Amino acid sequence: MTPTGKAAADRRPWEREPGRVLAVCAVVTGALLAFHRAVPNTPGRLGSLLEAFLPWLGLLVVPLFGLALLRRSAVALLALLLPVAAWTQLFGGLLLPGTASGPHHLVVVQHNVSDENTDPAGTARALADAGPDLVALEELVPPALSVYRRTLAADYPYHAVRGTVGLWSKHPLTGVRALDIKPEDITEPWNRGLRAVVRTPYGEVAAYVAHLPSIRVGAGGLASARRDESARLLGRAVAAERLDRVVLMGDLNGTADDRGLAPLTSRLDPARRGFALSFPAALPLARIDQVMARSASVDHIRALPATGSDHLPVAARVTLR
Repeated sequence: MTPTGKAAADRRPWEREPGRVLAVCAVVTGALLAFHRAVPNTPGRLGSLLEAFLPWLGLLVVPLFGLALLRRSAVALLALLLPVAAWTQLFGGLLLPGTASGPHHLVVVQHNVSDENTDPAGTARALADAGPDLVALEELVPPALSVYRRTLAADYPYHAVRGTVGLWSKHPLTGVRALDIKPEDITEPWNRGLRAVVRTPYGEVAAYVAHLPSIRVGAGGLASARRDESARLLGRAVAAERLDRVVLMGDLNGTADDRGLAPLTSRLDPARRGFALSFPAALPLARIDQVMARSASVDHIRALPATGSDHLPVAARVTLR
């Protein structure tokens, strides 16, 4: 081998074949987007962790594209079509403008108001200003609960609270009951789910409000066992619901892509349009505040301005079938 050849062989892959390295990175990114369900959930629930931030994976295309242009690599540029196509297939529809609502529709607002909210009255007024038919709230604690009741009473004469979750409605509520979605290892009092029938002008709708357990990201990965167990219990309750029309509103502590919420997303449809990133409020990275429906469509969802909570409220337009 000549000295020149040996020097070339000693160089790192990036220095020898930068275009191929970029192409491999693009293919891996596209594969993770397209086949995220194939990523194993053990150890550390890596699959769920990936799916929690899946839309952001598309950002890798930007530096890869810049490097491909810098290196003038046609192979890398061609390979970048894979992650672009996969991202567009998964999330492109969310960027489209919302469709016109049908003749039978509801506007709903979902908000984890935070048990540390120092301005519950201002939060309640902000939510009411969005003009929803239904308002679902989580982390309701005394004495803030009395403030929400008092502030929302004029516009929402019907309401129900079970534990730390509540539902306010412009339409009559019946059949209100708590939902048993408490994980087995929680021994203290814990009530974070309710079900009610909303008598809308377009017929009865079963409204579910839920606050699933929090998840944590640590050195061992994603800690979501409690959240996943609670999601399974909630999924069974939805499956047993006798009314055709169901609307679920809640802080589910997971995105619609997270396989931990499969017991719900397999039975209910998430929003068709809108990203509505809701958490954390200071720099929203994911929508963990969800509105899902059965025998109805969530045509569009959007984030509302910040309140005194660490979550942003979300407002959704639901068309009943």
